[in-house]
Amino acid sequence: MAHRTLTSSFPLTLSDRLVAGLAALLVGSFLIYGAGLSHAQTLHDTAHDTRHSYGFPCH
Repeated sequence: MAHRTLTSSFPLTLSDRLVAGLAALLVGSFLIYGAGLSHAQTLHDTAHDTRHSYGFPCH
């Protein structure tokens, strides 16, 4: 079996990768902290259950 190297069809610049990383960080932070600390019970419960499914302590 020949070894194959995977390459991207769309090479990204460093600034593109930084923007994507920052966007992922912001969305993730909102999901953990924004939804987790929300007073809306359904939104809070969803974030709470998600944290537990990943093993993230929240108590």
